[in-house]
Amino acid sequence: MTYQRTTLSGDQNSLPKLPAWVTSQSGETLETVAFRSGVALTILDQLVSDPSRGVPVKLLANRLALTAASATSKLEGRLAREVDIRDAYHLTPPGEMRGPDGELLTFWREASWLRLSGKDWQAALEELIGSDLEVEVDGWLKTAEGRVQSNGPLAGCVFAMCSVLQADDRAERFACLLADVVLARCLNWQTVLPVSAQHLTKAMLRGLVAEGQGADLKVQTSLLTSIEDTIRLATNLAQRAAAIRAVAPKLRAKGSDSAVALFLSEDAVAPSTMLSPMIQGTTIPMTDRAARRLCDRLVELGVARELTGRPTFRLYGIAQ
Repeated sequence: MTYQRTTLSGDQNSLPKLPAWVTSQSGETLETVAFRSGVALTILDQLVSDPSRGVPVKLLANRLALTAASATSKLEGRLAREVDIRDAYHLTPPGEMRGPDGELLTFWREASWLRLSGKDWQAALEELIGSDLEVEVDGWLKTAEGRVQSNGPLAGCVFAMCSVLQADDRAERFACLLADVVLARCLNWQTVLPVSAQHLTKAMLRGLVAEGQGADLKVQTSLLTSIEDTIRLATNLAQRAAAIRAVAPKLRAKGSDSAVALFLSEDAVAPSTMLSPMIQGTTIPMTDRAARRLCDRLVELGVARELTGRPTFRLYGIAQ
């Protein structure tokens, strides 16, 4: 999985979809979850690895990072909402501390930027995880990948989680990250998608560490649900991305193509800082007024929405 220019197939209805029997949750066992997860992971891999599917993978990763930040905030006992986390990250002035909510989103965004290729990726992972756990990471990953081979991807993810939590039962975000790394590596992705944390609860993780009856099954079922939700999100974003690309020629502002590209990579766009005085990631200038007009025009065209409901300090994102 890489972030690359997309060549669209032109038919969003041709996107692979989950069969109804995959999402059925009656009579779950480790064996049925493993079987269903194989189908679901095949579909997710097709969506994010094939550029012709039209999925904006960087936008997907950033959207998942926000979801993971909210989920791990609950696991860590802070209960921050997505809107508060997003504001803390995007509206903190440059050079100032974002606070725990903003730093949690920073963590997950940086996790999605990890490149799982080359000789330095483990060093980058260990730096993200921190010195208290980094000495164990290599061994945990090797054993988890062995579990993937013998028992399937979700079993490897669960082993990685359990290993981290047995070393530090307050390291929920690191446990989820290591599970995401295991999942990405077993699918041969070059980058990480923050999938694992979405539906986990503190009780599930406590049961996992305590080796309570059925703990593995509960966590694997939670991971499968997260994968299914990610497939739905990827499909939705592919459709929304096709819509915003279709209206892009109607925009007359200088730099509108680069602005649209930013909407296809960022979950939230602040016009006053990310489009003006220069479009982020480019050398293209845009005035504050032009940035606000462009965002409002995208909303009028039905391909973007304002995320905050405020008259000032607004954030915009691709329509849902």
